[in-house]
Amino acid sequence: MESITKNRQPAEKLRAMVSRAYGPHQLPADSGQWFSELSHGLFNAVYRIRLRSGKQVVLKVAPAPEVEVMTYERGTMATELTALQLIAEHTKVPVPAVHFADRTHELCDADYFFMSYVEADNLNAVRNKLTQAQIDAYDLALGSITRELNSLHGELFGPLTGPGETTWRATFLRMIEELLGDGERRDVDLGCAYDRIRAILSAHADSLDEVTEPHFVAWDLWPGNCMVRDGEIVAIVDHERAFYGDPLMEFGFAGHELSAFGDPAVFLSGYGHTSLRPGERVRRRLYNLHLLIVQIIETEYRQHQDTGQYDWAREHLRTAVHLFDEPIR
Repeated sequence: MESITKNRQPAEKLRAMVSRAYGPHQLPADSGQWFSELSHGLFNAVYRIRLRSGKQVVLKVAPAPEVEVMTYERGTMATELTALQLIAEHTKVPVPAVHFADRTHELCDADYFFMSYVEADNLNAVRNKLTQAQIDAYDLALGSITRELNSLHGELFGPLTGPGETTWRATFLRMIEELLGDGERRDVDLGCAYDRIRAILSAHADSLDEVTEPHFVAWDLWPGNCMVRDGEIVAIVDHERAFYGDPLMEFGFAGHELSAFGDPAVFLSGYGHTSLRPGERVRRRLYNLHLLIVQIIETEYRQHQDTGQYDWAREHLRTAVHLFDEPIR
């Protein structure tokens, strides 16, 4: 999908970045197709580059500084680099290896980094070609991977790079208030009143106090960020939205309270958390509000020409809001 946040670079700039990262001896030949843009990402510009040695690597470039992004998207490349380091050093979850990162803005107007290229398929791109048994196997594995990531602990709630807060209630309420502020600043129509969302948060904020330990939360861990080969998930990519918080915010749990996100049963089995207590269900309903509002508001900031995502999320936000009128059974 097209987005104004994608900070595309000309070939000569890419060559300079390659030289800084790998040395002049790895500069690709001037002729030939030595780079191509990878289109699965929705936020950063991402390139596959073939070095002179023939080795393929991936370059990821953050949005240009003059492009306004949502509040939680500021500094996301630093978050991703921190997340990749934590995952690589403290888990067995497969992630690309970071080769070089440059935040000086000397060659490029934004942060960028190089990492290993994973020869595999994007799970979301091939999902409609799979049998149900294959899909279930991947969902089971994704549940297990998510649980392992959530086993990482932080000292405070909030961004991986800080600053943090001592309570999850304060962190989540700040996150969603920043989000609502982003929407109000651009006059984004959510399909329901902003004050209605705030009233729901106020009425159910006590449920957030059940979360007392900060866990690593990938948050954006959906099939579109899974690379698969020969029936296995061989890499998890795009970690720029990770934070320390409540594991129930992971995408795999979303369908438990809103069927539009799919049946979570196999994921839950892989995770080892097959049922949610009443307080957990309330929190998941709050997290679905957050997720859907993100999906609505980002279409304005990224200036999507296709209204499909906006329309879908707006419709289901109304459903998610109405759920708070129903008791938890």
